[in-house]
Amino acid sequence: MPLDVTVAAQRFAALDLLSTLAVVVDAQGCIVFANAALEGAVGLSRRMLEGAEFAPYLSAPSLLRAGLDTADGQRPSYAAMSFDTGLQRPAQDPLFVHVTVTAVEHTDLRLIELWVLEQQARQDREERLVEQAQANKELVRNLAHEIKNPLGGIRGAAQLLEMDLESKELKEYTQVIIHEADRLQSLVDRLLAPHRHPHQLVDLNIHEVCERVRSLVLLEYPQGLKIRRDYDISIPEFKGDRAQLIQALLNIVQNAAQVLSEKVCTGDAEITLRTRVVRQVTIGRQRHRLALELHVIDNGPGVPDHIKERIFYPLVTGRDGGSGLGLPLAQTFIQRHHGLIECESMPGRTDFRILIPLP
Repeated sequence: MPLDVTVAAQRFAALDLLSTLAVVVDAQGCIVFANAALEGAVGLSRRMLEGAEFAPYLSAPSLLRAGLDTADGQRPSYAAMSFDTGLQRPAQDPLFVHVTVTAVEHTDLRLIELWVLEQQARQDREERLVEQAQANKELVRNLAHEIKNPLGGIRGAAQLLEMDLESKELKEYTQVIIHEADRLQSLVDRLLAPHRHPHQLVDLNIHEVCERVRSLVLLEYPQGLKIRRDYDISIPEFKGDRAQLIQALLNIVQNAAQVLSEKVCTGDAEITLRTRVVRQVTIGRQRHRLALELHVIDNGPGVPDHIKERIFYPLVTGRDGGSGLGLPLAQTFIQRHHGLIECESMPGRTDFRILIPLP
């Protein structure tokens, strides 16, 4: 018995909350329900889509028809099918999508989900960043603890040895040992810093954080650098750790300013701080209704190709004298807010994108 259109609209209304394109079809492949994302993608209203066969909207309709035959919700064990194809759109180029077909259990209906391939690639990359940052955090914390204890012993032994030495020349060697031990201790302290301080949440405005970072960096670069503002002032306040967010953003902006050193000398170095609200975003496999999107965009030479995939690894840097800790620490601080930092870079434009869920 066909499902009434009104009943279908009520039953599958939750699909309208997804940014994923979704359509429900009957056993013959005719559209019973299309969500808002699919309406927007094909440029046709739900009323125009309902009742029509969905297969002709795909570049490979035979694959969908095979998938409809495979997925059977009336059987206890039913299969799902997935494939890549194009979504045909009137007066527009096809949209390349990844399609999955699954049965709606205990009915003859099929749920067809379509992920835009670019969007799917982004989600895969986000998941890799989250997993990578978690692995880095554990590695760094364990390594720092392993280094700290013997380091203290080395420094102490050098101090005791120095007390028994009369030769000034020999004492210079113990001073080198003590100085290098102190330098390594400072590095270890920075590695452990995110794990030592409790998460202190307060109500904050992201633009106050941006303005604080902007003023600090401009004090360091009073000439030759412009930091432009492009703020969405409607972004609501949210709970966050002010000090950690300032430090995370400062690390990114300072990093951008440092790679712009040549342009600073010629007076055309530019960094843009841009804030926006984005809806229905996925961060680490978790869906969020609203999120803050903060971009740090510079017009520098771009991230070197050989480290593009590793810039959030500890001790990886593209600058002489860089510690390689700024970006990993920034990623850690943002992840403590259930967010994520991504980077897209090419010569002339590098964009660090910070995502933080909003209430």
